[in-house]
Parts: sequence; C-alpha cells; structure tokens
Amino acid sequence: MAEQERMVEAVLFASPDPVSVRDLEARMPHGSNASQALELLRKRYEGRGVRVVQVGEAWAIRTAPDLGFLMQKETVETRKLSRAAIETLAIIAYHQPCTRAEIEEIRGVSVSRGTIDQLLEMEWIRLGRRRMTPGRPVTFVVTPEFLDHFGLESARDLPGLKELRAAGLLENRPPPGAMPLSEGPGEDAEDEDQSELFEEE
Repeated sequence: MAEQERMVEAVLFASPDPVSVRDLEARMPHGSNASQALELLRKRYEGRGVRVVQVGEAWAIRTAPDLGFLMQKETVETRKLSRAAIETLAIIAYHQPCTRAEIEEIRGVSVSRGTIDQLLEMEWIRLGRRRMTPGRPVTFVVTPEFLDHFGLESARDLPGLKELRAAGLLENRPPPGAMPLSEGPGEDAEDEDQSELFEEE
C-alpha cells in the first residue's frame, strides 16, 4: 500500500488537472486500490503546505488555503491610450495647469469625461488648484507617477520643439493656416513664459 500511495502522489503532483479514481486505477498495476491510497495520502498531507483535496469527482494536490497569499503575484496591466487620451495628456503635460475648456480650445474638439477619468484612474494626472476666474474651473496637472513612468525628474524635462522635430514627431513646417512656431531667441522667451506653468501646485 505504501508503494501505491507513492504512485498516487506522483500522478497527482505531475497532473495539471484533478485526476479521478478511475484514471488513477487505470494507470496503476492491476489490483491496486486507489481510493485507499488516496485516503492515506490525504491524511499524510494534513497540516502541510499542500493538501490532497477532492475536486468534484476527482482529486488534486493544492496549496493549503491559509498559505494562498504566498501564491499571489502582481502583474502590470498594459493599457492602450486612445488618441484623444494621448492628446489630452500631452496638452496637460505641456500647458499645466490647464482647465478642461483650455484643453478643448487647444484640441479643437470637446473632451469626454471618460478620457479625463481614464487619465485620473491611471494616476497620470490629478486635480490642481481652481482658477480664480468666473466659475472657478478646476485645473489638471501631471503627477509624480507620470514623471516616473517616463523617466522625467520634472515636467521641465519634457522634450522641447527641437527634440520633438529631431525625433520626427513634429513636422518642420506648420500646418496650413497655423501660426508659425517661434524660433531662435523668441523660443527662449516662450520657455520662460512656460516655466510658470510647471510650478508645483
């Protein structure tokens, strides 16, 4: 019987799915008593890190319930951002703090609540101070989690116009009808103006 117990243990340990008594007996030598071997094995594993448990009509070796927390594994869920979310995030990053109305003015289209909610849920943006203007609209700013994800020390480390053009992410020519982007000395002045936008809230 000790040898039969070893056989049952080996089969249960190697099987990814629960095994029925009939399947066990089909694998074991003729005349084996799989049910008795299972009962002996179950008692042997009582109080151990794993247990022999019945799953429906079959049997399996499973982790002891009180040790289940050791088997938990955190995984990173990859989520793709929509174009609207990417554009909204970029506007907030480069123009923070900015209101929903300002985001919509820059994009030229309305911003859905779902887009803002997704970025808030990802903790890439957060609510900033309210503007001291009629209606006191809330502003949005990027979070330390956003900076950490992209390896930035602060929002000032975001790539500028020259870097974006060098990476091929911006056209060298402005779209038809658009105001030309400032170059040379004027660009430095623009950077100085934007520095106030990136102050901590």
